[in-house]
Amino acid sequence: MFVNRRDVQIQWGDCDPANIVYYPRYFAMFDDSTSIMFEAAGFSKQDIIHKYGLVGIPMVDTRAKFHIPSTHGDWIRIESRIESFKRSSFEVVHNVFKGDALAIEAFETRVLVGKHPDDPAKLKSAPMPPEIIERFMRG
Repeated sequence: MFVNRRDVQIQWGDCDPANIVYYPRYFAMFDDSTSIMFEAAGFSKQDIIHKYGLVGIPMVDTRAKFHIPSTHGDWIRIESRIESFKRSSFEVVHNVFKGDALAIEAFETRVLVGKHPDDPAKLKSAPMPPEIIERFMRG
């Protein structure tokens, strides 16, 4: 499996008054990490949207398990990978490490969507391109 790793330093604006990361900030980091993972695999989000005639790749489900808090100035490592593919959706896992300790486990379900062929005002799921699946499964 293809795994993308990136280091992120926690900024002042990421933290709440208790000086721990305000949890929605992590979800923004995970969203960025998914886009960065696709780019690292050779598929920028904009290229995928244009090449396959998509409208977007929305998140339809997300959740996280928080084990260790982070504070302003801490460095974390986010490791992102696609756990599985279905016809038009895929499951992303983000593991966040603080040092060697697992700090957060996060999960996303995303779907490829394009315009509905019978009604362009509506959206319809689109099949996952085989070359994308192959690249992520190959590692």
